[in-house]
Amino acid sequence: MELLKIATVQFETRDNDKVYNLSVIREMCRKASAEGADVVAFHECSVCGYTFAKDLSREELLAIAEPIPAGESTQALIAIAKEFGVTLLAGFFEREEDRIYKAQVCVDGNGLKAKYRKLHPFINPNILPGDQYVLFEIKGWKCGILICYDNNIVENVRATALLGADIIFMPHVTMCTPSPRPGAGLVDMKLWENREIDPTSLRQEFDGLKGRAWLMKWLPARAYDNAVYVVFSNPIGRDYNEVKNGCSMILDPFGDILAECRKLGDDFVIATATPDKLKQAGGYRYRNARRPELYADIIGRPHESEQKVAWLTETKE
Repeated sequence: MELLKIATVQFETRDNDKVYNLSVIREMCRKASAEGADVVAFHECSVCGYTFAKDLSREELLAIAEPIPAGESTQALIAIAKEFGVTLLAGFFEREEDRIYKAQVCVDGNGLKAKYRKLHPFINPNILPGDQYVLFEIKGWKCGILICYDNNIVENVRATALLGADIIFMPHVTMCTPSPRPGAGLVDMKLWENREIDPTSLRQEFDGLKGRAWLMKWLPARAYDNAVYVVFSNPIGRDYNEVKNGCSMILDPFGDILAECRKLGDDFVIATATPDKLKQAGGYRYRNARRPELYADIIGRPHESEQKVAWLTETKE
């Protein structure tokens, strides 16, 4: 494997404005490519917007969902990847006949490299869950994708790593939502609108327990425990009736942050993945020390999935 330069992006998505969002994706790819990025990763539903979908009917959701790879958005992403010579990951709602999924695609100038369907969707009850992990290669690196909530179930990350992933792309729309955990809650929209005059108050909200401090409780552990590179992508700014705090970052197999977006606006950072860390990291040794005969039957025991999201309000059927 050769060195791989990865960019992760944060930007303020416009609800159901694919033309605008794709224009930002193109511009970020242009800039990242100029700085040497091989891969550019964007957040969950970066093409179409996310949280607004909680109030869409099935018919409205079907109208904005697209087939893959024949749909306009996939083809636009392929064209962007080809124009700037990068591999590109972005997401939107997928339509397959009358079924709707939450998808993240990986494309390059030659076409679709991989498609992943979110295993634990919740934003709208009409979205069906995916049923498989995905593994694909970028310049010799084995890669996986897990979308947002999928990463909160630790088995998904471990399974993707055990399938051979060196890098896991983790597109999100997360943080700054109500929850029973101490310190959680929404960020006042006025703080975002007033960010140029009073960045301190907004940064305090973004970096505290509503946002980054919560993320740091678990995200580094996913990288550390599994000895994988983690590419976390998250929007910043207005997301329907919420505010998101960005913090897009890249972590190495030691769980250390290599690069992180810190601007209060659209931004990207680049970090270089090196193969040596994959086996130097403690997680590599711990994975090799596993004794699955002790817990294979426990982990594989029948279980009925019950998924509750604290902040989610009623959605349309």
